[in-house]
Amino acid sequence: MSAPVVIFAVGNPSRGDDAIGPELCGRLEKWLEIEGLSDQFELIEDFQLQIEHALDLQDRQLALFIDAGANTPAPFTFQRIAPASGIAHTTHELPPEAVLQVYLQTEAAEPPPAFVLCVRGEEFELGEPLSAAAESHLEAAFDLLMQLCRQAALSDWTRAALNSAD
Repeated sequence: MSAPVVIFAVGNPSRGDDAIGPELCGRLEKWLEIEGLSDQFELIEDFQLQIEHALDLQDRQLALFIDAGANTPAPFTFQRIAPASGIAHTTHELPPEAVLQVYLQTEAAEPPPAFVLCVRGEEFELGEPLSAAAESHLEAAFDLLMQLCRQAALSDWTRAALNSAD
């Protein structure tokens, strides 16, 4: 049986602020265990999204994609997304919207409601650690993640996305 919520954390830990996704995933995994919520969430960490990730959307109530963005407003954006092809949202080859589109095409069904948490990154050089700015943005994003995981319902996430847009 699948966990009701799948969370994809995308990024390369060896490329400076591109490590934001994996770093948040690691923190979230520990926090979910402490809170006794691990069975409600499946965390998937990868360097970039692939078409195969569409299969991870099966039997889910919600999906969240976490990534770093070079031109994202600080500290982060949180928004609902829909299936689409050819959208360049992050620094990765296949954007989350395209994963939803693959699901729509292969499953002949609507994907679960999906959201993107894009955290502003500043430095993406190979071999560099997280920048001080990224650390700060990551902390703000983790606060939101804890809130989302405590209230993992479409209405709560939609409200959070609307509040984030203000």
